[in-house]
Amino acid sequence: MFMKKYQKLQSILREMESVVVAYSGGVDSTFLLKAAVNTLGADRVLAVTADSETYPTSELEEARALAEKIGVQHQVIETSELAIPGYAENNKNRCYFCKSSLFDHLIPVLEEKGFNNVIYGVIADDMNEYRPGMQAAKEKGIRGPLQEANLFKEEIRKLSRDFDLPTWNKPSFACLSSRIAYGEYITKEKLTKVEKAEAFLKRLDIRQVRVRTHQDIARIEVEPKDMNIILENHDRIVKNLQEYGYKYITLDLIGYQSGSMNKVLS
Repeated sequence: MFMKKYQKLQSILREMESVVVAYSGGVDSTFLLKAAVNTLGADRVLAVTADSETYPTSELEEARALAEKIGVQHQVIETSELAIPGYAENNKNRCYFCKSSLFDHLIPVLEEKGFNNVIYGVIADDMNEYRPGMQAAKEKGIRGPLQEANLFKEEIRKLSRDFDLPTWNKPSFACLSSRIAYGEYITKEKLTKVEKAEAFLKRLDIRQVRVRTHQDIARIEVEPKDMNIILENHDRIVKNLQEYGYKYITLDLIGYQSGSMNKVLS
């Protein structure tokens, strides 16, 4: 079934003829990039990565390496979400401001290079989640071929494995701002604190982790199978996270949940 969806994806991309891909190096945008190159040829595809305060350095390094592996043109542009009016206030429309600004940066690249479309990695799963950035894409004529082909995350992972993409089993990732509770002002210092905390926890061989930040409280989300790692290393974790600026360190017994901060928006 998902191979038919892939064929539909290729049909959508052929109709576009040439594309600029909003490329983060995550599971979805990497697969979209690979599919575009396979379908259109590398000379008709440009990957563009926005480097900003909310994007960890480690992710940028991975994105560079993946683009080189795929054999595609890759451009890194400097952006600043914290400079976007309305973003740092961190209300429920934060992602709208972010995506709107991102697309405003990508459209001039499209025009300069003479390409036809800007595309991004929205997928079928996202249609059932709170994604205000989708409204920004709609307003600016930005398309999401994966969603248009009705491809879901698990299908994208299977296809990625078939294409020998190392991202096929990469943990889901979202910008660092998604770790900070709505209504709490976002600063560079808070983003750095989150990045350091998550990087430390990943070094303990924890695959999927979020350090949700509620003022001085770190609410750690990991998959249930990894909770013992947290408990076994609790002294080290407390010491390091307090050094990063947290006063209280907690483990969420529900475990990792994508978009868990959105629960307060119901």
